[in-house]
Amino acid sequence: DGTCVRDYVHVVDIAEAHILALKALEDGRHGAMAFNLGSEHGASVLEIIEIAQRVTGKTIPYEIAERRAGDPAFLVGNADLIRGELGWVPRFSDTKVIVETAWQWQRTNPEGFPE
Repeated sequence: DGTCVRDYVHVVDIAEAHILALKALEDGRHGAMAFNLGSEHGASVLEIIEIAQRVTGKTIPYEIAERRAGDPAFLVGNADLIRGELGWVPRFSDTKVIVETAWQWQRTNPEGFPE
């Protein structure tokens, strides 16, 4: 229904987490581990649509539908483990920045995503 809050993580932050994990494996500091990546802040789908419309200057069509069965209202990642083990902290947790950089990439790589 667009009100569910989710955690959005910038692709650069995800890449940096992978690099830290690979270095830890390479250095023998850790065996295989699973980490949650998250900014620990959330935004609703409707908020993301609003931000995307402001950033792009385009109207984004959408339809409001019933919430899916079992879909939690609030779901954000807790990054305490990776922060403690590898020192990872997201640098780009502002959803507007995440949308702006995605839009900038899209404008310079139009073949990347269909219009």
